[in-house]
Amino acid sequence: MDSPLLSVPLFMVGPVPIMPAVVTTWAIMAALVLAAGLLTRRLTLVPSAAQAAAELLVAAVDRQIRDVTGAPPAPFRAFIGTLFVFILVANWSSLVPGVTPPTASMETPAALAALVFLSIIFFGIREGGVGGFLRGFALPNPVMIPLNMLESITRSFSMFVRLFGNVMSGVFVIAIVGSLAALLVPVPLMALDLLTGAVQAYIFAVLSMVFITSAVEKGAPHPKEP
Repeated sequence: MDSPLLSVPLFMVGPVPIMPAVVTTWAIMAALVLAAGLLTRRLTLVPSAAQAAAELLVAAVDRQIRDVTGAPPAPFRAFIGTLFVFILVANWSSLVPGVTPPTASMETPAALAALVFLSIIFFGIREGGVGGFLRGFALPNPVMIPLNMLESITRSFSMFVRLFGNVMSGVFVIAIVGSLAALLVPVPLMALDLLTGAVQAYIFAVLSMVFITSAVEKGAPHPKEP
């Protein structure tokens, strides 16, 4: 199996190489957009099985956001929910024959970590303004500014490494065992890989909420002392 560090372009768009992970990522995004459109096109008071499953997922995301942040889930629902569902589907795409999960290549986890990094800035500025967000780096005292800035970068980098490493290792193990053993032997490993994919999607979403909440709380205006 080829190393995920050595991606071979599928084709070129002018001078730009298009990697397999990019194609798979866009295919997953298109499928999710289509599914969301079909699910929300005809919402009813008596939900169908698909609508009930979607509502259950939204309720679970809202509950998790509320438990982690202690804040109303509405401002974060779209980003965190989309992040979780995309990573879950991307991790589980390994079930499709011939498809390598895009999260097992460096491009997709790096892009997801960059999105989280930008979302921390976005939510932090939206809550406390530019000044409030920047003042958060000076907590608990201005001496911590360089370390706090470095921490904001390393946290996102650690999320990238965790997601990439865990998904890539799962793909490698299944491929190796599948090449050495009988057809049914890798099935338990595939089930374990599905569980790992779900856990990694959950951890990535929860860490995103924690980091965003930290930025929001640091940037929020504090009440004056009486």
